[in-house]
Amino acid sequence: MSRLDFDFYESEDPVWNPALLTIPVPGIRKMVNMAASMDDVIHLSIGQPDAPTPPHVVQATVDALNAGQTGYTMDAGLPELLEALAEYYGERSGRAISPENILITTGATEAIYLALTAVSAPGREFIVPDPSFMLYAPLIRMNGGEVKHIPTRAENNHQLDPQEVIDAIDTNTHAIILNSPSNPTGTVYPRETVETIVQEAAYRGIYVISDEVYDHLIYDDRDYASVLSCCSDLDHVMVMSSFSKTFSMAGMRVGWLIASQGAIRKLRRYHMFTTTVANTPCQWGGVAALKGDRSFVTDVVNTYKKRRNRLVELVDETPFLEGYVPEGAFYMFPSLPEGVNGNNVALRLLRETGVCTIAGDTFGESSRNALRFSYATSIENIERAFERIIPWMAKQDFG
Repeated sequence: MSRLDFDFYESEDPVWNPALLTIPVPGIRKMVNMAASMDDVIHLSIGQPDAPTPPHVVQATVDALNAGQTGYTMDAGLPELLEALAEYYGERSGRAISPENILITTGATEAIYLALTAVSAPGREFIVPDPSFMLYAPLIRMNGGEVKHIPTRAENNHQLDPQEVIDAIDTNTHAIILNSPSNPTGTVYPRETVETIVQEAAYRGIYVISDEVYDHLIYDDRDYASVLSCCSDLDHVMVMSSFSKTFSMAGMRVGWLIASQGAIRKLRRYHMFTTTVANTPCQWGGVAALKGDRSFVTDVVNTYKKRRNRLVELVDETPFLEGYVPEGAFYMFPSLPEGVNGNNVALRLLRETGVCTIAGDTFGESSRNALRFSYATSIENIERAFERIIPWMAKQDFG
């Protein structure tokens, strides 16, 4: 880690808000920065689609620029995009959704930030699966909230037990965080899990905050259970997603948040004091993504499925790794033997083999003996990586 990184994350200079100290040094950044100083590195680390953005989406964005669409939109977002999303999610979830239920954000990251920081407060407890995306817990803690983790395991495909979630609810519980398909595990929660959690939360007046960024990257013809299709109303749910993963638009930074009209009105005011509005030309690109040809999505899902299948085979051939079959997204999160420090393994793998992975403790306390592999890269790169990983692992003594 550079001196600059250390100063930013570790400084206790009184000028800084002490809440910044709740933000950990990102394990992903640490590994990628280290890899950048090395030669011949193979990345199984990057959580970003490698397919180019569909040409009609790019063209719609360029057309918007050429037409002078470079000013602010309404604070809730471009009306044409709000209408398109309302129609799209209405058809997909089988429920009435209006543009007033939607807020366009600067990527799903802002949507998650708004949702979590707007409802976190001292004494409020949030139930979060472990492992989970690294953004949730720090945002909750920055605002004085408390995190109660529900561990999941590779031997159970990292499925979340709804009864464990229900048993963890107490008088301080304010919200439950869901992420299906999951980053870092690729786990897709079955409908009965989502329905059970959503129904219990509604009965108790607890929010369900659902990160559904990977909701189109689903394999093996599995049913996808969005919280939107499992709740009786939107009064106690917030759902976040974006174009980043589905349409390879990660750098275009267009996401959204879906909730009750009352919640959206409050969040619009908050949004005006964060990023003001999302990128205007790229919102027009989003309209084209929803209204135009969507064969791109089918093609990338088929590509990711082939990569996943090959990765599962290679993990099964690797000593000391316990794998499973991810059902969505483009990640796998195999376990090392109990007690093995995944951070040390990831660092040594990078230094000694030139393969960049992400250590499990980036994503939770119960995941220290795990590694995250991303298969948002070619089968050729995946096979080249394991030509190095398998013999290296075979030489280790984790006894």
